[in-house]
Amino acid sequence: MTYEVLCPICGEETTHSILKESSDLLVQCKVCSHVHHVSRPIPPEPIVVRTIISDEDSSKVGTIELNESDICFIGDFFVADVGEEVYTVEVCGIEVGQRRPSRAKAPDITALWTRLIDSVVVKISVHDGMRTIPCYLRCDGERDFQIGGIENIEGMSARITHIKMRNGSMMRKDGWKAYARKIRRVYGTRL
Repeated sequence: MTYEVLCPICGEETTHSILKESSDLLVQCKVCSHVHHVSRPIPPEPIVVRTIISDEDSSKVGTIELNESDICFIGDFFVADVGEEVYTVEVCGIEVGQRRPSRAKAPDITALWTRLIDSVVVKISVHDGMRTIPCYLRCDGERDFQIGGIENIEGMSARITHIKMRNGSMMRKDGWKAYARKIRRVYGTRL
């Protein structure tokens, strides 16, 4: 590992190799090869960002810890704390004062709007020839749904015909798969 620090021989900040780590660091200058001790750098305090976590019909307020140098983007995944509980979330919106940018530096962020992806509700529309039946299935966010696959939903079997994604695209090709956390709605026909 290397470290930028003031060398007493060179008289300027140079790159040093870390030889030994303890309460302080034993380093060697890469320019003049002088070996000396330097104090260990103080790790930066994490920035605690207020986070609103949406879980379909309810919301919780929690926190996410970010480093000062972090840049947060819409679509990023984080672990959010709500009291003693932790959740995996996806960023849906970033609040910087009155603005809603698609990315922001951690110190500028007022709040993060997120959605729970550990456990998601997938909306499923099953058509039986005469009518369309709306169904809701709570499942793991990493669960796959495959076009052409057969699902047992609320006591009825249905073949998946196409999948509407959260990004607006529609999947129709037989055999294609999507994670539950990326799906807006699954369409199928009753068997």
